[in-house]
Amino acid sequence: MVAIGIYVRLVTGQAPETEAQERLDLQALMCILPIAVVFAIVFGGIYGGLFTPTEGAAVGAASTFVAALLKREINWAKFKHCFYDTAASSAMIFLIFIGADVMNASLALTQVPAQLAEVVGSWGLSPLLVVTAILLFYVVLGAVMDELSMILLTIPIFFPMIMGLDFGMPKDSVAIWFGIMVLMTVGFGLLAPPVGLNVYVVNSIAKDVPIAESYRGVMPFLVSDTLRTIVLLLFPSISLWLVQFVG
Repeated sequence: MVAIGIYVRLVTGQAPETEAQERLDLQALMCILPIAVVFAIVFGGIYGGLFTPTEGAAVGAASTFVAALLKREINWAKFKHCFYDTAASSAMIFLIFIGADVMNASLALTQVPAQLAEVVGSWGLSPLLVVTAILLFYVVLGAVMDELSMILLTIPIFFPMIMGLDFGMPKDSVAIWFGIMVLMTVGFGLLAPPVGLNVYVVNSIAKDVPIAESYRGVMPFLVSDTLRTIVLLLFPSISLWLVQFVG
């Protein structure tokens, strides 16, 4: 939110211009009621244990469709248009992931992640520098692999290494902190140039937007993610603050 707020103020034309603050009344609240209901169903179901986040996406899509029917904002022609666009986008995304899976298999067979992990472990760095090297490794790996494959291939190698280092914290806290840092960084790698798998996915959907413009668009968020990662790396207590309240 802070990154967006700064960006739209520094770069003109990136957000709608308003001359005066519109008054929030009951009618305006009723306009966003369907969105609020869908939000409550999806997140309430996920945090209530009724379904997984992946299943929550399907529930959200179905809830949005029902809301559109109730508001009479969709007809047969619009439905066919949505169906065909979804089919084309899904086919494109799956083709990208098929290519990523081929690359994942190649890296797994050649044992490149394991060899790089051994190199990092042989440098004899301080614990904090070891974590920094691992996070930079994930950024590079994110250019050629998808998020799940990165985690499955490397966590069994890196996690015991991290748990054997002394960070001045309980082992449970180190495990949680390292997990948070890894999840943040693999997401960063999927946006960072020169590849950025997620940038290609979004750019393929927005066919009229040049890929260079898509990369420029994610740069402010890469900067904010970098600053956030550095802060959480240097001050682990920030990411562990809420854990102390969980019984």
